[in-house]
Amino acid sequence: MFSQANKNSSKKIRDLKLNSLLQITKAINNNFSTDQLLEIFKEVLETQLKIGKLVLFSSTEKGWQSILKYGVGDEYNNINVERDLFPIKEIGTINFSEEKLNKSFEILIPVFHKSKPLAYVLIGDLEDKVEVSPAIKHLNFVQTLANVIVVAIENKKLAKESIKQAAMKKELELASDMQSMLFPSKLPNNAQLDTSAFYLPHHEVGGDYYDFIWLNENEFAFCVADVSGKGIAAAILMSNFQANLRVLFNHTKSLTELIKELNVKVIASAKWEKYITLFIAKYTISTRTLSYVNAAHNPPLLSVKGAVTSLKTGCVGLGMFEEIENIKEGVITIEPGTSIVCYTDGLVELENDNAEDFGMESLKEIIEKNPDLNMKDLNKLIIGTSVNYKQSKPYIDDIALFSLRIF
Repeated sequence: MFSQANKNSSKKIRDLKLNSLLQITKAINNNFSTDQLLEIFKEVLETQLKIGKLVLFSSTEKGWQSILKYGVGDEYNNINVERDLFPIKEIGTINFSEEKLNKSFEILIPVFHKSKPLAYVLIGDLEDKVEVSPAIKHLNFVQTLANVIVVAIENKKLAKESIKQAAMKKELELASDMQSMLFPSKLPNNAQLDTSAFYLPHHEVGGDYYDFIWLNENEFAFCVADVSGKGIAAAILMSNFQANLRVLFNHTKSLTELIKELNVKVIASAKWEKYITLFIAKYTISTRTLSYVNAAHNPPLLSVKGAVTSLKTGCVGLGMFEEIENIKEGVITIEPGTSIVCYTDGLVELENDNAEDFGMESLKEIIEKNPDLNMKDLNKLIIGTSVNYKQSKPYIDDIALFSLRIF
């Protein structure tokens, strides 16, 4: 009879385990919430296995936290998971330095994925029953159950994160498409002008910007700008800047006035958190006069018959000071065949494996040695040379390159 009773008890325990695993599997397949999965876990341990106290610690975004507890007070708050539980790799009894904790918890059940700890189950108040005993031989089942639950919860987090990342990716793609609309859809290439541009954002979107604007039949303007920082925030600020620049060009009398107005707009948009460097120029065809302001931007390189100089005249960057004083305009006469190469710091600050910058001198050398290249081929040569120069190093910033030759 005793043997038969043992057999019946073993069968009940086996059925309990199978039914519990089946219940949890169905719950996972039906996409039950985290709270629902933990409630099933609690039901099995508290009601069926007669475990009177439990705390389940799991790794969360905020660190190790209790995601389930019952039958305990607040004494578990004194447990430091990394200090007290990390050293324990196997199921067994546990001794805390605090007597209060020792009275509450008798056994620790660690849950690992390979060598990575996923969770720790602390149980106490184990009530021996004839039919369903929570003795040591059943703790492996508790560990298995906890593993299934915790992995399911972790997968739910990963799924949510994946959905979130997919949504962010779509938003970035949309932002990238919208940003591409800021750049000129077509650049002039005719008997008067040869222009070409290249743009490579560090991420999907960036804070570099170039533009070419016909003001009237006799005048055009071009510019290159760079927002401090990268990513969406920089791209949004630059979008706002581009809109203001195009509007203000029609309502200001000089580049000096334009710079002052743009500075006010940048401060209003960026709230002193970012600034913009800008090179902007206006060319008058009839007089062959180029006027420009360099607002703390990397100086464009002017090439005349193979001699290369830099365009530095200007002022501080936009958004750095409430008012910009002492704005200086550069004014030069353009000889036929003069070329101007504008760029952002992402190009010249590109590093190689020895942490050496590509530098303005390297850019200047390319321009000096290739005075007859058209602007498209010159840009290709510049980018190709810089890519080879960086070796295995990644791009560290957005890169914008705008070149033009005036005939």
